[in-house]
Amino acid sequence: MLDDYKGVQVKLEDTFGRRFNYLRLSITEMCNFRCNYCLPNGNDCDTAKDGMTVAEIQTLVQAFAAMGTTKIRITGGEPALRKDLTDIIAICKQTQGIQKVALTTNGFLLKRDIGKYQDAGLDAINVSADSLDPRMFAAITGKQKLKDILLGIDKAISAGIKDVKLNTVMLKQFNYAELGAFFDYLKQHPVTWRFIELMQTGDNQTFFADNHVPGNTIKSTLIDQGWQRIVRTKDAGPAQEFSHPDFKGNIGLIMPYSKDFCNACNRLRVSSQGKLHLCLFAEQGLNIRHLLTLGDVEQTCATIVTHLQDKKISHYLTDGFTGATKQLAMLGG
Repeated sequence: MLDDYKGVQVKLEDTFGRRFNYLRLSITEMCNFRCNYCLPNGNDCDTAKDGMTVAEIQTLVQAFAAMGTTKIRITGGEPALRKDLTDIIAICKQTQGIQKVALTTNGFLLKRDIGKYQDAGLDAINVSADSLDPRMFAAITGKQKLKDILLGIDKAISAGIKDVKLNTVMLKQFNYAELGAFFDYLKQHPVTWRFIELMQTGDNQTFFADNHVPGNTIKSTLIDQGWQRIVRTKDAGPAQEFSHPDFKGNIGLIMPYSKDFCNACNRLRVSSQGKLHLCLFAEQGLNIRHLLTLGDVEQTCATIVTHLQDKKISHYLTDGFTGATKQLAMLGG
């Protein structure tokens, strides 16, 4: 119960006046896909495998909830590789103060397990879908899984998951020519398809140079076609979302290189190793796992608040700075 944490009375706010009510929680760095923009060669041999325990995650979630966090997104790596994923969803949902629990997944078990996720309390799901062409999908991800993933998405919609999103990293040499096919899908499916601007990381400089598509290019196309901007909700992620009266689905654009992208930042990240990341592209993670192991909610809160005062105004991606993020599987993007 929140009332049990007598010493916790402070909200999460940085020195620039930004409030943080959204936690992106990575529960593993492992992934079974080999996406060319993230892990083209699969996980490294030294990829950390000893992720936080369920008890440590519970302490972390209680701490963030005590400081006003209302939304948690569970990410990886690929979170479905953890056999206790449904337990983690349930712990998040049952924590007082947490109003929304979301999951980001590559969808390889979605068709089988969406019912279990929903029963555990899942409110929203984002599924990576980098192409609607099976051959292109395999070229990007290294897996022949598109049919099953699309069936899993249909099952999530039928099950009543109201907030279903598809994520596509736009790649000039691969899926950029498919924009029309993505739009056609949205005419019949009540989902939000989010086009994500490729980000430079420590391991992808050449790939980034060859494949980066400025998000504003797609935004101009939407505006020309009559798409209208949707007002952003308090707990929303960084996407600019658009609707059109002729489409059942919406479109979201995540444009980290756009002007003032960081001004509306409302989220913090914790890695599967129990490290607090003030930004996806921070120089380093800040270790708080020892406090989680002790189950010390109050000291965890105090430590997070102290670290938050060091959060920078921007990620500095436009300057070519990528921090400690070698690849996006480290923190789930």
